[in-house]
Amino acid sequence: MTKPLPSVNLRQFVRQVITEQRHSFMLCAPKIIQEGVYDPGILKAVFTAGGPGSGKSYLADVIFGVRTPNAKPFFENASFVGSNGLKYVNSDRFFERELAKLGINPKDLQDISELPGSDLWDIVQDPSEPESARNIAKGHLKNLRDLYEDGRLGMLIDGTGGKFDKMVREKNLADAMGYDTYMLFVDTSLPVAIERDSQRSRTLGPELVEEIWQSVQDNKERYKELFGDSFSIVENSVFGPPPQEVVNKLNKFVEAPVENPIGQAWIQSELAKKKQN
Repeated sequence: MTKPLPSVNLRQFVRQVITEQRHSFMLCAPKIIQEGVYDPGILKAVFTAGGPGSGKSYLADVIFGVRTPNAKPFFENASFVGSNGLKYVNSDRFFERELAKLGINPKDLQDISELPGSDLWDIVQDPSEPESARNIAKGHLKNLRDLYEDGRLGMLIDGTGGKFDKMVREKNLADAMGYDTYMLFVDTSLPVAIERDSQRSRTLGPELVEEIWQSVQDNKERYKELFGDSFSIVENSVFGPPPQEVVNKLNKFVEAPVENPIGQAWIQSELAKKKQN
């Protein structure tokens, strides 16, 4: 006698399968999918900086129209940022997926990190261990970023900005590929950062929050100098919509014609290829 199938939400099951198949395809064949030279956001790279709990991703969503100030994202798992076509570059979701495979609750990371001689922490975070959850997540992100950069797609590169030298390297690389670059710096007070971290599912703990927060603060003026006019600060100690001036400036930056001469040459080359075809 045939056993009855378990009850499932068919729509949810189909959505999950499609999402996993699309994700696997993109990771295995990153050079196959390419967008056109006319697509929005081409050759625009927006970097974010700000300490833990600053609300960088939230503000970017609001600025680029992916959610309203008091609502969840319209597309929670989307890889793009609104109609401007920017692609998210952030390893957090990959990392959390690897943690789930290990059966680790993100809330337990702080306790695991404090265990003396913990092999489990090495499995989670050890930078010298190729199969650590963190390194696997970074590998997945690199595959996606290679895809974006190969097509010169617009990117929202979501990071803390705690390491100035790393930011300089990333900006220089983007410049060399022809991108116009911009930085959105999201600021909070230290007490607010610590409080928000305590309420997150994946907490860092007060000491690490303060360490990262301070390193970001130390770099603030240097980032202003590095990005020049393509730099905006949003004070976000009190949650609320970003200043309209910043919204307008960032959207104008993304929608404006590419100014980088290398990027302009790439566009002309791609247009010439289209004419030949």
